[in-house]
Amino acid sequence: MTKREITFVCITVLIMCIPLAIIAHKDRQPPLSSAIYDWNDIKVEPTKTGEKRQFLQAPTPTLDELELHVTTLNPGEAPHPPHQHPDEELIIVKEGIVESTANGITKRVGPGSVIFQASNQLHGIRNVGNTRAVYHVIKWKTEKTPKATGK
Repeated sequence: MTKREITFVCITVLIMCIPLAIIAHKDRQPPLSSAIYDWNDIKVEPTKTGEKRQFLQAPTPTLDELELHVTTLNPGEAPHPPHQHPDEELIIVKEGIVESTANGITKRVGPGSVIFQASNQLHGIRNVGNTRAVYHVIKWKTEKTPKATGK
């Protein structure tokens, strides 16, 4: 190959990569900045087991992604069967009594209780009370978070 042909190939490859770079950059969210989220301003999304309020889900200056949502479960309901995922999560019970499984241990807890779910460990939660249960879910991803596997 001549120097001219190599230069032509390199320029062609660079030109073809520009749309990919634009798409990748366009889909990235800017890092979250300090903010205040009023409970009354967060949209309530009905679910088959209660409701959900999505407060935030975006990168931060130190995390690849930070997510905060609040789940409300009707009595006797679970949001999904026990599962596991690569990201870690922290659950803070606001109202009601839930039964949670973490690290092979199942326990009932109420308001103010905290549940930590480590990466890729089986866990679940269910409302075992007679009233609705409300809890905050805080999830995060970092460069150390394993990549999700296809299901």
